[in-house]
Amino acid sequence: MESSSETAQHLYTQLEASRDPFLRRGREASELTIPYVLPPDGHSSSTEYKTPFQGVGARGVNNLASKLLLALLPPNAPFFRLSIDSYELEKARAELGETETQEIKTQLEKALAEIERSVMQEVESEAFRVGAFEALKNLIVTGNALVYLPDEGGMRVFRPDRYVVKRDPMGNVTHIATKETIAPFLLPDSVKDAVYKDSKDDTCDLYTAVVRKGDKFMVYQDVKGIPIDESFGSYAIDKSPFIPLRYTRIDGENYGRGFVEEYLGDLKSLESLTQAIVEGSAAAAKVLFLVNPNGTTKARTLSDSANGAIVQGNAGDISVLQLQKFNDFRVAQETMRAIQERLSNAFLLNSSVVRQAERVTAEEIRMLSQELETALGGLYSILSQEFQMPLVERLMSRMRKKNRMPKLPKDIVKPTITTGVEALGRGNDLNKLDMFIAGANQIVGPEAVQQYLNVSDYFTRRATSLGIETEGLIKTEEEVAQASQQAQMQALASQLGGPAINAMSQQALAQQESPEPTEE
Repeated sequence: MESSSETAQHLYTQLEASRDPFLRRGREASELTIPYVLPPDGHSSSTEYKTPFQGVGARGVNNLASKLLLALLPPNAPFFRLSIDSYELEKARAELGETETQEIKTQLEKALAEIERSVMQEVESEAFRVGAFEALKNLIVTGNALVYLPDEGGMRVFRPDRYVVKRDPMGNVTHIATKETIAPFLLPDSVKDAVYKDSKDDTCDLYTAVVRKGDKFMVYQDVKGIPIDESFGSYAIDKSPFIPLRYTRIDGENYGRGFVEEYLGDLKSLESLTQAIVEGSAAAAKVLFLVNPNGTTKARTLSDSANGAIVQGNAGDISVLQLQKFNDFRVAQETMRAIQERLSNAFLLNSSVVRQAERVTAEEIRMLSQELETALGGLYSILSQEFQMPLVERLMSRMRKKNRMPKLPKDIVKPTITTGVEALGRGNDLNKLDMFIAGANQIVGPEAVQQYLNVSDYFTRRATSLGIETEGLIKTEEEVAQASQQAQMQALASQLGGPAINAMSQQALAQQESPEPTEE
């Protein structure tokens, strides 16, 4: 493959300027929440991070990242489903008929379910949740993160200060460049001998460029401007190992804005008030006894006397230093409490779900929790398209290269995301379904509901809303009819007795075995 005329280092340097405003804002947000998420410029392993006076920001980021991780990559359940195109299914039904098409669909769905489980095993075995949690914290704090999924191994996450990205007006990625600091002995021998033969540096900067050309991404690397021939390659648009993420989508901008940035004002105010109260409380906690220098009581007598001792002195000569700032501290405390409550609501902390009252009903907690979690629907939408879907495509591509998965036709089988917004929609359907049944029971009574309600369909819809596979769990109409017939036979046997039933069974068997009359 021919090398690119533009080196990866030049591309990285060229795109750095447009990233600086987002880095400054991200570092400011990181200082008030989790400082190591985006360290200050020029940091090293010996850098001492500034510790915030308040911990609401760190608690909120970790709590929100944990909730998103469980929603996007739920344990023991697939976050996607391989579905058959309905148009292709209708074409098959017209050509093959209803019965044969249904049999083919059942076989396909079983095979696709096996593939889904194989992909989820890949997620579990490679511990992708560790990298995903790191990426989500970067997204919440800084608004940006780059996920790298190599052909072998787990997931790697690049902080915003280690990569640059460029998008077209529609938000599609056109250029990506990364900067890695590695040990020189990790480089190929050709580059290592050419560049670091006489150098004593312990580290070097490796640059990687990902450039879109047509319907493919071209990937190449270089160090100190010298290209690495072994690194040249290409990937399809939907199977690139580099997945740039952003918290918000803003037209015309290459990067996103973080969740913390939206509440930066409250975090700054809470930090200042907490610092003032902590430092003021430390000053107020200091106890000083003041002795009148012209009085009869001596300072040595006060300091040397044991507790409960009897000494000569005048109580009027002694006083205790007090700040007299109680009312000022109270105003600051009330303001800080109001800000903390707002941040708890924003970060979905548990303290925000339960109202301050003597009696809190479970229904209030459930409704408030659902209202808060539904507020993240916009974030689910972005991550389902820019994280979950590319992750599925990349994992399936890796497994196909290893011959661990068959190649699926794109025009017939397509992956669809079943968590995030889709899960929220199913949860709303479940609530509406329960409200409908409860209201019908109250208005027309259980007998009318039992008469008009299709129980089998109700079970299917409820299981679908909860994301439960119903195959083998809910009886079919034939199984229900067969069980009902057996129950009737058992009831009849208990009424008539065993000999009567045996006689009826022998008579029915004789009728079945007797030859039918033929027409002359």
